[in-house]
Amino acid sequence: MIHPNANETLTVRSLFVIDPNKKVRLIITYPASTGRNFNEILRVIDSLQLTDKHSVATPGNWQQGEDVVIVPSLKDEEVIKQKFPKGYKALRPYLRMTPQPDKQQ
Repeated sequence: MIHPNANETLTVRSLFVIDPNKKVRLIITYPASTGRNFNEILRVIDSLQLTDKHSVATPGNWQQGEDVVIVPSLKDEEVIKQKFPKGYKALRPYLRMTPQPDKQQ
């Protein structure tokens, strides 16, 4: 995984996040001159786990404990009330923000 115009003696660093079902969920490639941002890597893993479990998406720069987005494909109001008992705020019909679900749920 070396860029064609890169110095052949330097390598790039690629990070792959693979879920338990062996599906590649994230690929980040850093140039050799740039260190990895481990806080960002942990943030992405937290987001992937949360979104898989709770039918939500995380906005840009999301951090643990901040509001999340209810996925637009979830339309049934009764299901939404059950899954998100803390309620939600509709910023647009397709953009509904809710407090982050608890990890235990």
